[in-house]
Amino acid sequence: MSAPPDAGLDTVSVKSTNAGSATVSSAFASSSVFSSQTGVSSISATAVSSTLASVVPSGLSTVSSIASSSISASSIASSSAIVPTETVPSPIPGVFPSADPSNPPSVQQDATEVVPDFAPAWQQAHQKAQNQASPSQCSQLNIANYTLEELVTVVTGRCVGNIASINDWPGLCLNDGPLGVRLADFITAFPPGINTASTFNRSLFRTRGLFMGSEFKGKGVNIALGPMMNMLRVPEAGRNFEGFGADPFLSGEAAYETVLGMQQGGVQACAKHFIDNDQETNRMTSSSDVDDRTQHEIYAQPFLRSVMADLINDTHACQNNATMNGILKEEFGYQGYWGGTHSTLSAVAGLDMTMPGGDTGVPGLSTFFGATLVDFVNNGSVPLSRVQDMAQRVLASWYFLHQDENYPAVNFNANAPGDESTNEHINVEEDHFTVVLDIGRASIVLLKNVNNALPLKKPRSLLLAGSDAGLALIGPNEFPNAGGDAGALAIGGGSGAANLTYLISPLEAIQIRARQDRTTVSWILDDFNLARAGNMAIGTTAALVFVNADSMEGSDRPNLTTHDDAEQLILAVAAQNNNTIVVTNSVGPLIVDSWIEHPNITGVLWAGVSSSEMGNAITDVLYGAFNPSGRLPYTIAKNITDYPAQVSTSLEIPYSEGFEFGFGMSYTTFSYSGLSIVPVKNTDSAQADLISNWEAGLPSPTGLGSSTALWLHLPAFEVTFDVQNTGGVAGGEIPQLYLQMPPSAGEPPSILKGFSDVFLEPGERKTVTISLSRHSMSIWDVTSQGWQKPQGTTTVVIGASSRDFRLKGTLPQ
Repeated sequence: MSAPPDAGLDTVSVKSTNAGSATVSSAFASSSVFSSQTGVSSISATAVSSTLASVVPSGLSTVSSIASSSISASSIASSSAIVPTETVPSPIPGVFPSADPSNPPSVQQDATEVVPDFAPAWQQAHQKAQNQASPSQCSQLNIANYTLEELVTVVTGRCVGNIASINDWPGLCLNDGPLGVRLADFITAFPPGINTASTFNRSLFRTRGLFMGSEFKGKGVNIALGPMMNMLRVPEAGRNFEGFGADPFLSGEAAYETVLGMQQGGVQACAKHFIDNDQETNRMTSSSDVDDRTQHEIYAQPFLRSVMADLINDTHACQNNATMNGILKEEFGYQGYWGGTHSTLSAVAGLDMTMPGGDTGVPGLSTFFGATLVDFVNNGSVPLSRVQDMAQRVLASWYFLHQDENYPAVNFNANAPGDESTNEHINVEEDHFTVVLDIGRASIVLLKNVNNALPLKKPRSLLLAGSDAGLALIGPNEFPNAGGDAGALAIGGGSGAANLTYLISPLEAIQIRARQDRTTVSWILDDFNLARAGNMAIGTTAALVFVNADSMEGSDRPNLTTHDDAEQLILAVAAQNNNTIVVTNSVGPLIVDSWIEHPNITGVLWAGVSSSEMGNAITDVLYGAFNPSGRLPYTIAKNITDYPAQVSTSLEIPYSEGFEFGFGMSYTTFSYSGLSIVPVKNTDSAQADLISNWEAGLPSPTGLGSSTALWLHLPAFEVTFDVQNTGGVAGGEIPQLYLQMPPSAGEPPSILKGFSDVFLEPGERKTVTISLSRHSMSIWDVTSQGWQKPQGTTTVVIGASSRDFRLKGTLPQ
């Protein structure tokens, strides 16, 4: 059952692998802020997602902040449209509606079906920041009234997670992280990005973001330091669990919907970390050397790959003019702000806000702005106009999210949670556990199922083996920042974690089901007593072995094996029981070749790290209460050497670039038929010449917003096909669209450009529609610095994974 050595590597993106995957959604919905640490820079979501923001015909500025739609748990299933608030006429009605971050279009299963245009909202926000709105609205909150020292205060973190108030402006509270409000009580620890991506479900992406955003707002946080958008390029990387996997298109879609949701909830989303850092080893000193085409096709597209950049071609990311000014602010037309820190002259390169450090009492960190920036302005090293622009971007993002309208004050204390004078213990959880459970179930990937061993059918007896099946001795937060790995592993660690308010282990959830089925349950929560575990497995109807692998910020995984060398536990149990089922809770890929082919291992569930409802989610899938539909967001290689990119201890990291990416089984079967590829006619005469030139093979023009121009992201082809449930059980299917570019393009064999999720009753058939834009069919021309149509035949393939292709057609010439 193990995959061939190169399975799925054609869809794992780095350098030339997944080059070019673009998503329209990520462009027009942008976040407002980018954040970073010393030596590492990151971009805030309001800023990041503006990749596709366009320079509209009316001359309005591009979108730089992602807004989220108001969507509740009950509205997800119907995906009923939410009518956007139109402040100005839409440039292309029904496709690019003018929107406000508090009320964007509803979730669309087709990325190009409806793309919000936030240009009017940004324009209004910048006008307020410039005091171009009425004085009664802005009071003293305008750039013209600020002294140099006050301007510098706006862009300097004065304490951990905070920017001081000035005049009538209340300042900003920044707080981790991508899983929820870190170091706070009465919050939800949401499933990490890696599990969320495994669902391939845009509605769940959005709802998770919305619920998370509302919790940040409820705690008084202005800027949530997430989502994390590092690419899973290095399988051992410590922060892989925070991000959305190895594919730029999937990551773009997940980030786009997440930011829309978070900003719908009211918080500024901070997409991190811009750009080109995919490992923790030497993250403060290493140089990520990336060629221009790779940067554009993978890391900067489609939603601005915000990676924790150490050095980019030997320049710190926050000092890199090409990335911050050239790509981010010029090419993408980004209007939000960038936060990072390395030196004061970073301001000239485009850095807008230094993240909290030094003056804030954080050991080992230093602040490069503050009084130093004042001195640099006074001596002419940094223009005053640059500082004014920096402050305006920060203030505009605050207005963009309507945080001037009765936004809650900070009501918790991350540094002293027990201080009753500063921690009001506000409960913001509501019913958000529902999306935790929904994502937990939908993210589980069924890797192996021999002779329909799963789902379990009222077994007479069960053995649960492995420490991961039960709770740790201290919990639910064994370590300060994570759930720990001595018991059931629910999340990873570091600043990307959040405190669990409770944790339901597999042992607890399975016992509840066992009581219903009159099943006898025994367990051994010891990873090392192999003989005892093997003896206990003898004669049981099924033996369930639970294993895990943990990681956290600050250190990469030393290997791709399980914690406590639990592979030996798997083999010991399998040697004594011919119906052994393995459940893995892992932050990323594992090498499974030593045990997965064992004839007595009949089932394998890849459960990832699904947070507090992990036990219920796993149990629902084991017993068939939920038909597994998760798909791998990365490749599981046969051997570690099959991964071209590995952790490098060198100061130079060359960026070149299983079970395959997109793989996942079900308890039912599906068939595909009726592929149709139809050109979409564009009646906009203003775009006709640009489209005609692109069709002729000419690169797109350069200039402000060139990569986010509307004509590049309009639907160019509509791909439709039917999916039918041919089995006897209702279930969800994830049809995936890949492009196979002509040889002249120099691209990988297959590139993900679209996906959908379809739920079907037995025998039911549905038609799926996925649109392709010109941007998604383009390659980056380094010489002309534009997007170009490759010459030759481009093939469209539809499949259930990056290897399991069911339908094939060619794009009309």
